[in-house]
Amino acid sequence: MMNLATIIAVGSGGALGAVARLLVNGISSKYLGHFLPFGTIIVNLSGSLAIGVLFAYFHHHPTLSPYIKSFLVTGFLGALTTYSTFAIESFFLLESGRYLHAFSNIFINVAGTILMAAIGYIITIQLSK
Repeated sequence: MMNLATIIAVGSGGALGAVARLLVNGISSKYLGHFLPFGTIIVNLSGSLAIGVLFAYFHHHPTLSPYIKSFLVTGFLGALTTYSTFAIESFFLLESGRYLHAFSNIFINVAGTILMAAIGYIITIQLSK
């Protein structure tokens, strides 16, 4: 349901999620170095764990406020990492036995996002010359 309360819930959760991502990136860079993008790895893994926990919790507590759900999932986790949504959707496809759909989703998201990032980068570099 799209109303002002939902927008406020998502926006405030998003603000906190974005700040959390910034802090995780800063702390991980300071203490773990730059061998891998540890900040991104940490938020993707923790966000995926959190969305799994939250969806299970929501399943057992169906009367929980939709605003709290919007704040936590779409807002906070959405800003922390959109990877968490991809992870839970892929899990649900696997859990339902829709393996072709699941692996298609995984392949398209992983390979497709890398390809699109490359295309965007190359086009922008070329246009900047």
